[in-house]
Amino acid sequence: MQIGVPRESRAGERLVAATPATVRRLRELGYDVLVEAGAGERANLPTREYVEAGASVAGREAVWGCDVVTAVNPPSDEELALLRPGATLVAQLAPATHPERVAALAARHVTALALDAVPRISRAQALDVLSALSNVAGYRAVIEAAEEFGGMFAGQVTAAGTTPPATVFVIGAGVAGLAAIGTASSLGARVRAFDVRPEVGEQIESMGATFVQAEGATQEVSVDGYARELSEDLQAATLRTYAAETAGADIVVTTALVRGTAPTTVTAEMVAAMRPGSVVVDLAASGGGNCELTVPGERVVSDNGVVVLGYTDLPGRMPQHTSQLLGTNVVNLLALTTPGRDGRLVVDLDDVVVRGMTVAKDGEVLWPPPPVPVSAVPPPPPAEEAVAAAPGPDPAEAAADRVRRTRRRTVLAALGAVLAGLAISAAPPETAGHFTVFALAVVVGFYVISAVTHALHTPLMAQTNAISGIILVGALLQIGDDSWVVTVLAVVAASVASINVFGGFLVANRMIRMFRRDTRPPAVSPRGTGVTA
Repeated sequence: MQIGVPRESRAGERLVAATPATVRRLRELGYDVLVEAGAGERANLPTREYVEAGASVAGREAVWGCDVVTAVNPPSDEELALLRPGATLVAQLAPATHPERVAALAARHVTALALDAVPRISRAQALDVLSALSNVAGYRAVIEAAEEFGGMFAGQVTAAGTTPPATVFVIGAGVAGLAAIGTASSLGARVRAFDVRPEVGEQIESMGATFVQAEGATQEVSVDGYARELSEDLQAATLRTYAAETAGADIVVTTALVRGTAPTTVTAEMVAAMRPGSVVVDLAASGGGNCELTVPGERVVSDNGVVVLGYTDLPGRMPQHTSQLLGTNVVNLLALTTPGRDGRLVVDLDDVVVRGMTVAKDGEVLWPPPPVPVSAVPPPPPAEEAVAAAPGPDPAEAAADRVRRTRRRTVLAALGAVLAGLAISAAPPETAGHFTVFALAVVVGFYVISAVTHALHTPLMAQTNAISGIILVGALLQIGDDSWVVTVLAVVAASVASINVFGGFLVANRMIRMFRRDTRPPAVSPRGTGVTA
């Protein structure tokens, strides 16, 4: 079978559905690839590289007349007329918002696989074009904001004075939101992020941002893994949080998009309360915009000097890398639908992933698909079963057990203090001073180490290696003492300290290698992008 890769006809579109690297993988699946002349030129991918990868160059009619056509955007009316009956179209089709497009494809007996309708399940992540595009958009949003913002992201300390870091507020911690958080944090900004899903708080904080929460605002996820619209009460609670956060932010990035529709998260009053020179980047502009002042595709400046960016082509502003990611998603889909690796596409509607993406087949509209249960919303157990499965402990018995444990610890501590006092009184006078230093070191060490965060365990390990080195030196000096007891203790101390020193260095070295940048050249890279297929 032949796969056609057309040149995108949408005005300003720079992406392409296949790169030379993904063409090679399509050839490995047994397909012949036809590429329209100039399909990848706007993504800095010359036609000759496609030819070198094994593709053939053909005209527009021949490409759209292939058995399988893969594109970035939905076909125009003219391109739809070029699709032959029985062909398969792989593209973003927005079936939820454009049902007439799905009906037109079904009327031509075209099998349509919507790349933007991938079920949100783990097995389908490799096909999720929306996640790939959102990741690039979140990164690019911060780059665009940095271009518009009149200050530095990172705080500066100079002889002329200090400047504080920029404050970035991100609404939504999905793929785009997390990408924006990571990019802004890496540039040195102070990042705050909000999401109505409390489970993403750990992800936000792991990227160096502060998780902002609105009391009583918790969002549910639908059975297909996509977000649901908020109720009126929840929306009111979140708007109060948005108003407080945007007023103190230099840059606001909004990412809320529910099935192609953008709810309002930043009102005109909130923009009016922001400082002049602040920037709002609306990643949901394609769905109408989260900000009331957003004009899709345009740059708007409010009356008080706030810049509102409603660009809808952020992924296309990084066309080479985005095309590679999108092309890899297409390859993964065709690998799933080509089980025999023989160049024959099989649309298996019994596969929940394929069924969720198939919007038209054999002249029939198959959208919307049946719901797919996902792990994001596990069904709650019945109340009776939950009570029976996990009976709570008796409060009186639990209280009595706590009292017994407290008494036991108190008695043991008192007994230890008495024994220590007897040992000190019977020991030479200089022993009391050594014991006092030891006791103080134990107390200080306990409180210092218990307060250390996990991120500092590696440098703390280096410090303990230094202490163990001192112990090792002291033990070596005592080996050969006239007292056999001292010699034995010195040998034991030297052995234990050596294990700690060498083991600590091995662990620290391994963790440092995890964060070391790999300077080796990539195995497969289209024109040096560094993104392997």
